Amino acid sequence: MSIQWLFDVIEDRKKNPSEKSYTTSLLNEGMPKIAQKVGEEGTEVVVAALAQDDRRLIEEVADLTYHTLILLAARGLTLADVLAELEKRHK
Repeated sequence: MSIQWLFDVIEDRKKNPSEKSYTTSLLNEGMPKIAQKVGEEGTEVVVAALAQDDRRLIEEVADLTYHTLILLAARGLTLADVLAELEKRHK
């Protein structure tokens, strides 16, 4: 599995909504809910980093990554956009 694979799944849910999909439900709720989830998960990463074990930190980073990818997809952005920015910063 790669982050690109996960992003492709999210894009597929965006194009082909499924009633049973958490991704679809977040996309349907819109930007305020998606942004809220990213904020919550970011806070949980900080808490895990400072006060919890490595397993919990990994779980929270996974949640943050997933919700960040939904945020990008909802805005019509891609991983390529993020990678281009990172490459620009390292030239």
